[in-house]
Parts: sequence; structure tokens; C-alpha cells
Amino acid sequence: MTNVESGTPERTVSDNRPMTVAFQTFGCKVNQYDTQAMRELFLAAGYREVSFDSPADVYLINTCTVTGTGDKKSLNAIRRVQKQNPAGAIIVAGCLSQREPEKIAEMSGVRLVLGTQHRHEVVHLLEEAVREEKTILAVSQKIERIFENTPIHTNEGHTRAVLKIQEGCNRFCTYCIIPMVRGPIRSRPAEQIREEAAVLAGNGFKEIVLTGIHLTSYGLDLGKGNTLLDAIRAVESVEGIERIRLGSLEPVIITKEFVDALEQLPKVCRQFHLALQSGSNPILERMHRRYTKESFLAACDLLRSRFPDCAITTDVMCGFPGETEALFEETKETCARAGFTRMHVFPYSEREGTPAATMDGCVPVHVRQARALELIALGDTLKNEAGKRMIHKKEKVLVETVQKDGLVGYTDSYFRCIIDEGLSPDRDYTGQIVDVIITGLSGDTLRAREIR
Repeated sequence: MTNVESGTPERTVSDNRPMTVAFQTFGCKVNQYDTQAMRELFLAAGYREVSFDSPADVYLINTCTVTGTGDKKSLNAIRRVQKQNPAGAIIVAGCLSQREPEKIAEMSGVRLVLGTQHRHEVVHLLEEAVREEKTILAVSQKIERIFENTPIHTNEGHTRAVLKIQEGCNRFCTYCIIPMVRGPIRSRPAEQIREEAAVLAGNGFKEIVLTGIHLTSYGLDLGKGNTLLDAIRAVESVEGIERIRLGSLEPVIITKEFVDALEQLPKVCRQFHLALQSGSNPILERMHRRYTKESFLAACDLLRSRFPDCAITTDVMCGFPGETEALFEETKETCARAGFTRMHVFPYSEREGTPAATMDGCVPVHVRQARALELIALGDTLKNEAGKRMIHKKEKVLVETVQKDGLVGYTDSYFRCIIDEGLSPDRDYTGQIVDVIITGLSGDTLRAREIR
């Protein structure tokens, strides 16, 4: 038998049944990319992918440890597959593995503990562990300063492709464990970025999402004045790519020079994710963020002055040590002033080994959760207001799925949209970018009519 996707003879077990592998990913888009890279390595080696809910010979769980919730979900997934198939070999990769490798290695069924490096060796290491009936810890405490190039060719189940261009972070915000588990900045050379974007374009992807642990720092380690703009231009030059979506940015990158350059790059989507974290200067200082609420709002204003219809999305943390009710109200006011289109809200979670974990002024958990609900409600209001402003405007929608009530996709400003009028019965729309006019708003979803 041959693996259809890879063209490689399928790996089989003793009864000539195909060797199966299942994947589960937690956390950020960087983890999604890393899982896709490892998926392709397994498929190329002749394994057959099955659903994570199915019995499998191998389970790969790519973990997150940004918050306590990430830890809990990752550990629960390991316990779940232990019960699902006690004989299965479990690979645990990612940030939680890097942080607590010995704890993970002691869990039943775990054959390979893979941190945030050595992903290109995943198949070889797993097979060595199974063959020798042992558990391998492939976790280096010293993280290499060279970008680990594990290219992908597709993005399973998606019509847009994530392209990882950067690893690591040198910022050391006081609440964040990521610099310790992901290591220092490593940037991917622009030529490698261009090559992978060309492969993805050749496989039908029209939108590329540039992602990294700290995109704003892209190029600092490469020297010669390299910046994020060089990576964007590398993808912009690829024929077939029509959209470039940027991952999370720090507001410090939004300068006149940066925005001037973006104006000359027409493929860049009109959605900018600026991580706020807090809208209160005393809390931003305690977090060791390198901007103020005033400079953050100035960055929003600068973007809107050049891209009037752009969407600005954000992350906001509530309940950080020292956040009083008055300072929380300040954050709410800053969010309202910024006019975010979408807010990812989460309560502060202590991470052992970070300075914030030992700070005074601890906010009770129930207060953190109540504040999160307030911010979520504010975010819903702002999103609804932004959606109403879209009505009657012309947009371009990348179609992801075809449903009974219409085509479902996203505008370049990242609004979910259903196209339910004016469609051609003979056209295959999946993965295509369609010109529409927005006709209404249903909940948080736009309604639209195709423009012929």
C-alpha cells in the first residue's frame, strides 16, 4: 500500500495494518505550524493520519504553557489518549515539554519528550524509542541560536497557510515564561521565506499568515538592517499569493517609516493585531512592556490615518498583580478608545519562574475572572459596532467552506462573512477570493452578496 499524500509505501505493523498517527495542537499559530511540519514528516515516512479521537499507534500532542489553562488542556490530552489506546506511543512536544520534561517523561505511554527543538528528528527519535522500548528526552536546556528550518508544503484543513518566520523572544515581560522555553530570537532568512511561500502558492494557497513568537523582533539577529519588512516583501514578491496577514505585533513597530512602507505593499491585509495586555501605565510598567497607553493609542491612530477601514485586534490580560479597580477601569477606557474589532481576553495566570509570580498585590482569582467577563462584554460591543460600519461596503472574501446557507469565509480585515446572494451555481468557490458587497450583520457574522 502507498500513502496517498506522500507517495511513500505505508508503514505497517505485524498484521499488515497501516501504522497510524494522530495529532493534537494547543496554543499559538507557531505551534500550529510546528505540528504541520511534523505531520508532513510522518506522512513522508509512510504513516497514515487518523483523527485524534480514534485509536492510533502514535499520538503527537504539541503543548502550550503560556497559562495554567494551557498546561491543564495539554495534560488532559495525554491522559485521554492513555485511556483511548494504552498500547499507543505518545509524543509530547512544545513548550510544556521544554518546561517540565522529567514530569512529562514519567507519564504512562510517553515514548518521546520533544521540547522546542529537534522537531526535524521526530520520526527517527520516536522509532528509536519504540524499538528500544525506552523513553527519549530530546530536550536541550541550551537552545540553539539558529532558526530550525522545518518547511511545510500545505496547511491541513485550511484555505490560508501559516508561515513561521521567527522563533524566540528577548523581551522578558515579567509575566511570561516563553523566553525561557522558546529561547532567544532566531529569524528565518528572507530567501527561505520566499521559497516556502512559493511552494504554498503552488499548492493553491492565496493567503499567507506570517507568524513567530515575537514578529516585531524579526531580523535583529540577522544583522545588515534586516527587519520584518524584508520578510513581508519576500512573500509579496511571490506570484499567486494575494493576501499577507501579519501575526501579533508590538505597538513599538508602528512608526511613520513602517506604515509608509506597508502602504507600498498592497497584499498586506487591513488587519493589525497589536498586543495591548493592559491599558494602564502603572501595570504596563510592572509587566515590563515597553510602551505606554498613550503611545499605543497613537499607533492605532497612525494605522487608521493610512488604512481608514483597517481592523485593529488585540490581547488583554486582567487581574495582573497590583491592578486595582481604578486601574482596571483605565484599561476598559483604553480599549474603548482604541475601538478594537476583536479582543482576546484572559485572566492573569501565575507562571513559576517569572518575576510576576512573586509580586505583591495579588488579585483574587474570582476578581480576575469577573474582570475578564467585563472585558469580553466590552469586546462584543466593539465588535458589533465595527460590524455595523461594514454594511454597504465592498469587500473581498476568502471562501473557506460551503454551507447550506451560503459560502463562509473571511474579509481581509478578518470579519467572518456568509455570502448568500448572487452566487453562480456552476462555480467552485472554495479557496477563492470573491468580490462582495456587505448587506447586513447577523450576530457577529457579516452577510454579503457577490459582485459579478
